[in-house]
Amino acid sequence: MERIWTRHYEKGVPEDLEIQEKTLVDFLYRTAERWPDNPALTLKGKTITYARLKDMVDRFATGLARLGVRKDSRVAMWMPNLPQMVIGHYATLRLGAQVVNTNPLYVEREVEHQFKDAGVSVVVTCDFLWWYKLRGIMAKVPTVEHVVVTSIADYLPFPLNFIAPFKLKKTQQYVKVPPEKNVHFFKEIIASNPPNPPAVDFPFDHLAVLQYTGGTTGVSKGAMLTHRNVSVNAQQCASRFPIVEEGREVLLACLPYFHSFGMTVSMNWPLLAGAHIVLMPNPRDIDDMVKSIMKYKVTLFPALPALFVAINNYPGVDNLDLSSIKGCFSGSAPLPIDVMERFEKLTGGKITEGFGLSETSPVTHVNPLNGMRKTGSVGIPVPGTDQKVVDVETGEKELGFDEEGELCLKGPQVMLGYWNRPDETAKVLRDGWLYTGDLAKIDEDGYCFIVGRKKDMIVAGGYNIYPDEVDNVLFSHPAVLEAATIGIPHEKRGETVKSFVVLKPGESLTEEELVAYCKKELAAYKVPKQIEFISELPKSSMMKILRRELRERELAKIQGK
Repeated sequence: MERIWTRHYEKGVPEDLEIQEKTLVDFLYRTAERWPDNPALTLKGKTITYARLKDMVDRFATGLARLGVRKDSRVAMWMPNLPQMVIGHYATLRLGAQVVNTNPLYVEREVEHQFKDAGVSVVVTCDFLWWYKLRGIMAKVPTVEHVVVTSIADYLPFPLNFIAPFKLKKTQQYVKVPPEKNVHFFKEIIASNPPNPPAVDFPFDHLAVLQYTGGTTGVSKGAMLTHRNVSVNAQQCASRFPIVEEGREVLLACLPYFHSFGMTVSMNWPLLAGAHIVLMPNPRDIDDMVKSIMKYKVTLFPALPALFVAINNYPGVDNLDLSSIKGCFSGSAPLPIDVMERFEKLTGGKITEGFGLSETSPVTHVNPLNGMRKTGSVGIPVPGTDQKVVDVETGEKELGFDEEGELCLKGPQVMLGYWNRPDETAKVLRDGWLYTGDLAKIDEDGYCFIVGRKKDMIVAGGYNIYPDEVDNVLFSHPAVLEAATIGIPHEKRGETVKSFVVLKPGESLTEEELVAYCKKELAAYKVPKQIEFISELPKSSMMKILRRELRERELAKIQGK
């Protein structure tokens, strides 16, 4: 398809991208040279300048190298949005090793699978909830040779750095980290190593990040993102928003860095642009979020629809000054028009909806901030990206305008494939095109509308949930015969999780008991919020469970209320 959408690019947006073959670390060094004294990261009032950030990245890279991290080692980053997460991420890339982003909400079973699958050799984590979990994982993952432990309090200002450890000790999850030969401390590594890591030679297409995703099967697998993928995607974001002034913006980082959306839009892109990043380890703290916007005069606010809703409903928000915001970026779930209009009226800024996948680093589409925005659309491709819609049956026939089919994408941000899964890779990468599994249509202006999902993935509060994974946990309960999980509409989360369960003959089980069982095996956001016990699941002639029928039943109930 001809790139008809480029005529809707704002002034200053290039029709195609002139790629700079610089890694993200190269861009960080460039930013530190241009604006060494500018604030790079702020956490709870404690600020690290760009010069200091570069120095810490280099020192930590030296320390990792002394722990045996080499080109193609895998280093897991398992913590919330802290300065340590940024430092560890960039230090790993500096050595030609791969970052394995790990969801802080994962339970032991989920982390164990990811670490084993990736062959993680070093884990960088916190001494709070994560160290508590990691103790049980280390014995089961023999590839893990070293653990680097940091504290949430390490880069807090006084007196928070003094008070926080005492507060944490009152929780059951706090465990004092023992001095062991394979356990090291983040601040000690920074203090004891010089800022001169070894030179490592690797090509621009070298593997940089293993970004785990459930894909179409529900089995978590690593999307292989290269230095080209992640660097170019940050460059695409920069090229797409000419309103962003390098070295002058303030971005609120409430999107989690373990997620590809947060990694690129709230970390890599603003560091490339020399922005001041205000870190939010707890995106549920709306009070802190609103106060941070006002205190730091936040100008850029990437967020999920649920966060825009929360700010719209914040007590007394109509009397607060949020006018510093000029650009907001929404993704991961549909944004209701009334939510967008209310937020834009409050702030005077504009929200643009976009689209992406872990497999595309992730940004592929966005609506113009200062141009034609189409309600219900995820926008138009970013520079250098192509799109088409093909028939679902064969995937070979390209469809015309407004015809619904499977969305396919091509561009420099598309992954190499899935880590150690050539069969899964072959299913989604064909002739240079990524087959997304999303059903879409493209209009005559090139705007893309997502109309459904070929896969049964549930998107709840911005998190991807794969029904097969939930079902497998339900199946493992000795009283459960069959189970099927679907997403049902939810006012705040977009969707929520509902499971249908058939018990074995003679067995009895309550909803509360089964939910408690799931909480031991699944991250909290994956646990079914509703469980309905039924006598039989609807099945096809091939005995395949028909989730579609279950969804239709639920929608009929909702519409009938």
